Amino acid sequence: MRRHLDIADVESRTKIRAKYLRALENEEFGMLPGPTFVKTFLRTYAEMLGLDPHPLVEEYRATHERRDEVDALQTLGPQASARERLRQRPRLGPGSALLLIVAAVVAALVAVGLLAGDDDDGSPEPTVAQTERQQARRERGQPAAPRRVRLRVTPITPTYVCVDKGAGTPVTFEGILDAPQVFRGRRVRVNLGKTDVELRANGRPVPLEPGPNPVGFVFRPRSTRPLPPAERPCV
Repeated sequence: MRRHLDIADVESRTKIRAKYLRALENEEFGMLPGPTFVKTFLRTYAEMLGLDPHPLVEEYRATHERRDEVDALQTLGPQASARERLRQRPRLGPGSALLLIVAAVVAALVAVGLLAGDDDDGSPEPTVAQTERQQARRERGQPAAPRRVRLRVTPITPTYVCVDKGAGTPVTFEGILDAPQVFRGRRVRVNLGKTDVELRANGRPVPLEPGPNPVGFVFRPRSTRPLPPAERPCV
């Protein structure tokens, strides 16, 4: 004020932004980027005014910088305690880690099985006894009983075919078949416009006399049954 300067003049001479100059004058040091900037700005501002910057800097150090250090230490206290609590937490041993890995692998396998599963007709999964019988057959060198149907339809001449996987299920295929096609499921129902086709269920031929008459079948992993007209798909 004695030099008849305003903030804009000081800002121009010191290259210190006006808001920082006001913060220095009002001792609002928290508005500045940090203690180093505060001391630098104090020196620059004092020297521009022809004042000795040393007492101003020392006063800031004694009054404000030490208080800031104490506040910082108090702020760091709970964090240090948190780190200490983390150190005191029990760590998983090798056995526990192995159990977690095994559990994760089992969960992944179950998820893959569920995703890969086929809800074609709601047929139940094999029981433990059935699984044991299959294992016994494998040990005796006997092939395991199939759990699904693989039906290959080979038309001798273009033939109408309709396929689904059980009553109330969506139609898998409907149309004129003029090339071999394979249908799979836990249960497969087929309606043929005529018997001028060759059928193989799980690799075994299905006895069928070629002719013009329509016919229907339901195939399961262990059985084949003719279907009356009213039960055939797409009827």
